[in-house]
Amino acid sequence: MSELSRLVLASGNEGKLREFHRLLAPQGFDVVAQSTLGIAEAPEPHVTFVENALAKARHASAHAGLPALADDSGVCVAALNGAPGVQSARYAGEPKSDARNNAKLVAALQRIADRRAHYYCVLVLVAHAEDPEPVIAEGRWHGTIIDVPRGTGGFGYDPYFQDVATGLTGAELPLARKNELSHRGSAMRELIAKLEASRIRR
Repeated sequence: MSELSRLVLASGNEGKLREFHRLLAPQGFDVVAQSTLGIAEAPEPHVTFVENALAKARHASAHAGLPALADDSGVCVAALNGAPGVQSARYAGEPKSDARNNAKLVAALQRIADRRAHYYCVLVLVAHAEDPEPVIAEGRWHGTIIDVPRGTGGFGYDPYFQDVATGLTGAELPLARKNELSHRGSAMRELIAKLEASRIRR
């Protein structure tokens, strides 16, 4: 392939844009954020991650006239029937607040011994807005929820999410190691493997 195919990212997050660009350029994609194209964020009314990610991807693709990639992610706690789940970013309501979300989660788990949790991420890539065969990849990161935060890195629930394998929280792990373990890193590796296996060049 002599030149890159443009791919719109259904997000305005600069960190995500840099990461997806770095990973997908070798697959033949030039990744641009939907915000740079004047595309507003799509509603996320669904109860599953995959439905929300698919809605975001189709929305971005329809408005940009380009292939689109979207992700949806959150933390799911076993004792809370999977909550916060798709509401992870807004668990404590609007405006979004990591501090209030974490406080609500810790309060919900008071006097509960089962602290098992996992982060989940799903990625959806569509060739066009009506693509009947979207490429879907997912990743999980298993851990437990602790009461006292540790670490200064990461974001979201990371200071309270203790990785099973290392015993460190998401906020304590070095970035490179976190990327190896994380739900988003796993999902990206699966997506790239699917692209390479099928030789998709959209």
